[in-house]
Amino acid sequence: MSLQVDIKKNWKDFSLDVRFDLDKGPLGILGASGCGKSMTLKCIAGIWRPDAGKIVLNGRTLFDSEKKIDLKPQKRRVGYLFQDFALFPNMTVEENVGAGITLPKKEKEEQIHKMIEKFHLMGQEKKYPFQLSGGQKQRTALARIMAYRPDVILLDEPFSALDAYLKEQLLLELLELLKDYSGDVILVTHSRDEAYKICPELMIVREGRQMEKGSTRALFQNPEYLETARMTGCKNLLKARKCGPNEMELTELGIRLVSEQPVLDDVRYAGIRAHYFYVPADPAKEVNLLHPLDFQETEAPFEINVIFHTKAGAPGIWWKLEKETWNSLGRKMPPALALAPKDVLPLR
Repeated sequence: MSLQVDIKKNWKDFSLDVRFDLDKGPLGILGASGCGKSMTLKCIAGIWRPDAGKIVLNGRTLFDSEKKIDLKPQKRRVGYLFQDFALFPNMTVEENVGAGITLPKKEKEEQIHKMIEKFHLMGQEKKYPFQLSGGQKQRTALARIMAYRPDVILLDEPFSALDAYLKEQLLLELLELLKDYSGDVILVTHSRDEAYKICPELMIVREGRQMEKGSTRALFQNPEYLETARMTGCKNLLKARKCGPNEMELTELGIRLVSEQPVLDDVRYAGIRAHYFYVPADPAKEVNLLHPLDFQETEAPFEINVIFHTKAGAPGIWWKLEKETWNSLGRKMPPALALAPKDVLPLR
């Protein structure tokens, strides 16, 4: 399976310009609200028409502005799971599942029964959407998509309206249900946790433009751009300038840090994840030291968040640590905190 997307679309106050290939998946598209994630899916599905470009799925052209090709949504073999699941409220579960099947009556009934069993909806066939739980609604929506036998499934923030417990439960169910699916999958989300758990490949989108694309683990570990670091949860994003091949100065703090990565000429920020700090056994042997002047702590259910300053009037720095570690320090800041060079991220 493969998908190639290279499209542009302009609105009055927003423009979308994305290009990517997908030959394995699932692919996560991660970005802030309003950055163009859902717009991209709607263009692939044929709900919106790009102004220019091309969309090719498994060698079949869905859209080509130059050749005047623009297949209708029904002919694209694209399954779209909306945020609210978009079930027909006046149809039962089995009617919803069979809504997109265009087979003879007997074959259609067999396909519906097969999907009902596969998605664990036995006993729910005659119920309407308002009678279903969140998990049952999601499974019904997925069963309807799978019954259509799409070549690609587009998941448009399917967990955004759910509470934390139900979200985790449905995420695990979704992973299990997608195991047997051989087509491509794209997940749009603003949750880094969802993207990390579901998608081995990740694309970061900002203001309608693709910032970075690659292995999800690699982008979390070594982001190249500020927006990627921010979207993957990096708490400390500090203005920086290059002062050596592997060295940066934090301009607002007056501190120099050594990075394991090469520092490019156009570096703008240093990224430091909040859990990367540690208390050095021998500060004299460390290359990256910060000396806190003050601190403020807040307690989360399973960890402590400490915000400290190294210079009056400068931005605060986040340090996340386990409660046991904080208690062992007497709930006081040590004279110095250290950073390994591999944990200092030069960002463009």
